[in-house]
Amino acid sequence: MPNTSNTPGPEPRRRRRGMAVAVVALVAIVAVVAATSLFGLLPGSFNPFGERRTDRSQPVVLRSVQDLSRFVAAAGNYELVVDLETEAKNIPSFLYGGRTLFVAAGTVDAYVEFGGLHGDAVRVSADGKSVIVTLPQPVMGKPNIDHTRSYVYAEQRGLVNRLKDFGSGDANRTQQLYLLAEQKISAVANDGTLAERARTNARSTLTGLLRSLGFVTVTVEFVPAS
Repeated sequence: MPNTSNTPGPEPRRRRRGMAVAVVALVAIVAVVAATSLFGLLPGSFNPFGERRTDRSQPVVLRSVQDLSRFVAAAGNYELVVDLETEAKNIPSFLYGGRTLFVAAGTVDAYVEFGGLHGDAVRVSADGKSVIVTLPQPVMGKPNIDHTRSYVYAEQRGLVNRLKDFGSGDANRTQQLYLLAEQKISAVANDGTLAERARTNARSTLTGLLRSLGFVTVTVEFVPAS
């Protein structure tokens, strides 16, 4: 007797059940593939969800060219640990405040400026065997922090500070650490040790160069520090 009711027969029910099983299996396969691709478990060539990076950066434009006449006579390599702590009065540290240990590494160049030398900076004797060179004092360059060797070693943050970092990021705090590291390295580089090494190296380099030109006696002097 034919089925005249609205209830699906055995064949439609089996067909719907089969479609449901197929959909669930497909979703499971997609989920597994997506999960393995996100965690890097699939090779790039077989990964349908592989990350693709497109570089749309503009070409580098040369704005200016400057002729430099500096002799880098010495370079100092420095490392230090910046211990920076912030706190607020009458507020527990677990709510507001923090402490960061930042390992900073950087270099400072000590150079002698040749561009401003005047005609009397080089005095040659009458017989052409002696020469006296007068140079300005070495100058310490700006500290160059090495980002590949600088890192946060340890950090403690209050609840309020963590919420602020989550909302606005910690770019300002990171910049503060780098600036503080630059100030401390610059202070050490200007204590006179690096400048003395620069004077020694500049004197040695010029002496060897001028002697190769035939001068027997070479004297390199530096103007007194102002």
